[in-house]
Amino acid sequence: MVKLTVNGRAYEVDVDDDQPLLWVLRDHLGLTGTKFGCGVAQCGACTVHVATQPSITRGAARRSCVLPIGELGGTSVTTIEALGGDHPVQRAWLAENVPQCGYCQAGQIMSAVALLAANPAPDDDDIDSALSANLCRCGTYPRIRLAVHRAAGTK
Repeated sequence: MVKLTVNGRAYEVDVDDDQPLLWVLRDHLGLTGTKFGCGVAQCGACTVHVATQPSITRGAARRSCVLPIGELGGTSVTTIEALGGDHPVQRAWLAENVPQCGYCQAGQIMSAVALLAANPAPDDDDIDSALSANLCRCGTYPRIRLAVHRAAGTK
């Protein structure tokens, strides 16, 4: 049994310790906003926030497809569902018409939220660096950058 907090709610899951967090979220907890993209932490579609203490509501952006659940006992995980659809980053995404196919967007948004929590006024280089590990097959990178600036209030 692994105990963890997901989106502010305590869970105990009975799965193998090597089960990736992604599949625990999707298959055991029914939180399907976090997407499977590559399975090797290269695309960023599965990005969530992981904090070392359940009392922390936002943690570091991590790739859930390669994160074994056995390493997460006592941690706090935040998924795209916790943003509730009305987060400033989500509003900026819509205002800048970022989504095209939309598949990578949950991971992009979670990485952008983590960036803005650490750096509330990022410049283009900061944004490019923080989101460089999130791949967008549709190539909406210029709109993603504009949306991050909009959410930060820097453009």
